[in-house]
Amino acid sequence: MLVPKLFTTLQGYNREQFTRDVIAGVIVGIVALPLAIAFAIASGLSPERGLYTAIVAGFLISLLGGSRVQIGGPTGAFVVIVSGIVLQHGVDGLVIATLMAGVILVAFGLLRLGGAIKFIPYPVTIGFTSGIALIIFSSQIRDLLGLEMSSVPSAFLPKWDAYIHAFDSVNPWALGVALATFSIILVWPKIYARIPGPFVALIVTTVLAQLLHLPVETIGARFGAIHAGLPLPRIPHISIGIVRALAGPAFTIALLAAIESLLSAVVADGMIGGRHRSNMELVAQGVANIASPLFGGMPATGAIARTATNVKNGAATPVAGMTHAVTLLLITLFFGRWAGLIPLATLAAILIVVAFHMSEWRTFVSEFRAPKSDVAVLLATFLLTVLVDLTVAIEVGMVLAAFLFMRRMAEVTNIKVLTHEFEDPTDDFETDPNAVGRRVVPEGVQVYEITGPFFFGAAEMFKDRVGRIAGKPKVLILRLRHVPVIDSTGLHGATA
Repeated sequence: MLVPKLFTTLQGYNREQFTRDVIAGVIVGIVALPLAIAFAIASGLSPERGLYTAIVAGFLISLLGGSRVQIGGPTGAFVVIVSGIVLQHGVDGLVIATLMAGVILVAFGLLRLGGAIKFIPYPVTIGFTSGIALIIFSSQIRDLLGLEMSSVPSAFLPKWDAYIHAFDSVNPWALGVALATFSIILVWPKIYARIPGPFVALIVTTVLAQLLHLPVETIGARFGAIHAGLPLPRIPHISIGIVRALAGPAFTIALLAAIESLLSAVVADGMIGGRHRSNMELVAQGVANIASPLFGGMPATGAIARTATNVKNGAATPVAGMTHAVTLLLITLFFGRWAGLIPLATLAAILIVVAFHMSEWRTFVSEFRAPKSDVAVLLATFLLTVLVDLTVAIEVGMVLAAFLFMRRMAEVTNIKVLTHEFEDPTDDFETDPNAVGRRVVPEGVQVYEITGPFFFGAAEMFKDRVGRIAGKPKVLILRLRHVPVIDSTGLHGATA
């Protein structure tokens, strides 16, 4: 039965825990403010769309989710796929793709696929995550250096070529603002860790830029004023053609949301000693991604860094996540117009810090000590993400991982018929000390030897297979040799 965590965590709820949840929610809301704006801008959208996403999706993910402390909203994982959809199909195309992804996520949860998604190959996950981090870093060079460029190519290599040609237009004031942001993010946690460094950096650099009248580009200069409040829900025009064109990107959004949210929930479980409900979490993610685009938002999922911040500040129930969404709503209503004063160099520096942590470069490097097949999957997924397309990268990575797994199993598992060897007294097998027996095999009996992994339920599967290819023998004897048996049920006396 699918039951949200909120309904079971409020039993015995008291004022003390409510206070801790509210404090944690307010702090996480402050953390989410610059990130929501930055992810929207990096995705090619107006900044308020990131806020709408964090408010609507963040509230629903906490209200309906299967984790006690999950914080939902826009994340860096979606920057690449969202920017590609907006570039090809516009904002309405993104709305339709996100709606489709939400439906797919709900289906994942209702079909109880939460456990299966956890087994997506690790090299695939690390490959596209590191690739996304590199793309996010690349997308922020223009604002980080204040380069004078009318447009930036979307492809990775042409983008860097354009940066090199525009390098003589570096704005030292923008670079100075970015360096100040880096410094504050690095030093501030050592001074007072309760208030997040990115938020302090955003406030300080924005105030300095305005007081000193620094010649740096701001959100308002590029995008205009940020509209306060949530817009009315709107459903775009949907046609068969656009649905068919967006099926692949929608599935990619759904898969990314599922992976990120369940990974975040697992991390949170380790921090609080709890256990999330994966299928309920997928349903909540689906509902959130259906509602978010209707209110002008973008795709959303569980955010690992914000979830960890939530836990560290004392949160223990979904009330904290709901408070985080309400905090962002109040900030948008009462202070949204001031967000237009934020320097783009500040947001670029914050996103580069996010990309650095997202890259997991130590894990990426350590994967090169893994088997060559895993390294091949890792590099293929990484390079395809950076140079081609995230959807293609995930599809190819999954297919490669599946084929390499089958190849590995074929190499370590061997099945062969031994019946004829028993019947021939001059065979070399006669001298094998591990022989089942040196006697004539009765009619209707087949003897097989298996070497390699032998998994739960394999006896029945093997029995049926032999029955089809060997004339349905009356008795099947399995001789196991060098076999690590995971579960021996059904291995003895298996009959056809």
